[in-house]
Amino acid sequence: MTLQERYKFVSAEEAASYVNDGDIIGFSGFTPAGCPKEVPTAIANRAEAFHAEGKEFKVGMYTGASTGDSLDGALARANAILFRTPYQSNKDLRSALNDERAPYFDMHLSSIAPHLRFGFMPKPKFAILEVCDFTVDGELILTTGVGISPTIAGLADYIILEWNHNHPKELRGFHDIFEPADPPHRLPMTLLTPSDRMGVPYVKVDPTKILCVVETHRDDEVGGFTPTDQVTDMIGQNVASFLANEIKSGRIPKEFLPIQSGVGNIANAVMASLGTNPEIPTFEMYTEVIQDSVIELLRNGKISFASGCSLTITTPVLKAMYEDLEFFRDKIVLRPQEMSNSPELARRLGLITINTALEADIFGNVNSTHVLGSKMMNGIGGSADFTRSAYISIFTTPSTAKKGNISAIVPMVTHVDQNEHSVNIIITEHGVADLRGKSPLQRAEEIIENCVAPEYKQMLTDYIALSGPCHTPTNLHACFGMHSQFMKTGTMLGTNWEDYK
Repeated sequence: MTLQERYKFVSAEEAASYVNDGDIIGFSGFTPAGCPKEVPTAIANRAEAFHAEGKEFKVGMYTGASTGDSLDGALARANAILFRTPYQSNKDLRSALNDERAPYFDMHLSSIAPHLRFGFMPKPKFAILEVCDFTVDGELILTTGVGISPTIAGLADYIILEWNHNHPKELRGFHDIFEPADPPHRLPMTLLTPSDRMGVPYVKVDPTKILCVVETHRDDEVGGFTPTDQVTDMIGQNVASFLANEIKSGRIPKEFLPIQSGVGNIANAVMASLGTNPEIPTFEMYTEVIQDSVIELLRNGKISFASGCSLTITTPVLKAMYEDLEFFRDKIVLRPQEMSNSPELARRLGLITINTALEADIFGNVNSTHVLGSKMMNGIGGSADFTRSAYISIFTTPSTAKKGNISAIVPMVTHVDQNEHSVNIIITEHGVADLRGKSPLQRAEEIIENCVAPEYKQMLTDYIALSGPCHTPTNLHACFGMHSQFMKTGTMLGTNWEDYK
């Protein structure tokens, strides 16, 4: 039996016609990698047509993480979102959720799949999955992102496939698909190294649940990252120098440990510095997102193996990889985020975790998500999955933003995502603050001395004196004084603590 004989092949518009107001959908992918594109856009068009007739049309949305513009952007612009979780990075969706037009709840990325299975949230009616191949008996070969695909495929009443011919069938074998049993029947995840496997290379589904198939030729919508600059390069060099010194001191084994790194231009700068520092040995990665910089380091041998949840790499780099696919076959594996972000595995493997802060306070608390405490940027992502269980947890940030008018180091963060008990190291372009084994006052002195921009050092030092003798020098009247100053004047410079005495 051929695929055409077994399944119903339709247009994206016909596939979207099965979706109605109030339906809940789970989407494949993780970042724009591996996300469906044709059907979500058609659903957005269907919503706009309903709205033009004065009818309601909104859908609930579960994803692995952020998605491409053809998914998050299209549905946000169509005002078609009933709710959305767990992570996003699209500007139109960000505007919608901050304007209260798209209800959004943030989640740790390792939690969404089990929470769906536990029944903590409504189960999806549809799973829309991008595949590069599939079989008549229900074996699905995903493309460049896994996300929560195994879970939503199992829970959904119906599955819609986007068969994307821009991704080769030869991706079969790059995935390690495993879904743990739920408590009290759960067994350990048995990975002992990043290159170990414990699953199968496909998502297995009941073929009778596959409602239809839409064929497409669409590239992943992975945008290029901002080029590194002097600040991000210095941050990268500071990270590499810190880790090299930890090896010399014996606090990191001489053979090194696997790296987890976040996404973005700072992460790319960090990876570049690790790749060029001769004191950093060849290493493995156990992370969420595999970026362009990782592909380059795999090619030159600095990284020996990379385990992730997605290939979030730009189209030219991905096409070059596809032309040399056999080189990467024993060097890359893609897993569901319940595996890639597992705190159990992070702790066992001894991950060195490197993530980015929006702001940090002088005690080591980190805000990863909210601007001025109220406006959501993207979401917590997987940073906390890794941070709490890390061998060493590192957070990086430029010391200032908005041309120096905002200090990224403040008396108290306006929103806490990673608390001081989980954050070991803070690194800016100015230096490294090692917070391990230090009291709150000692942490504050370490951060101000090594990480704060010169123009803000005295201001933060003076703030500490406001509280008088105590365990954690905090002044409840003044702790958001720098933020208030920025909201009034457009700069944190000039904050006057005399106003708070």
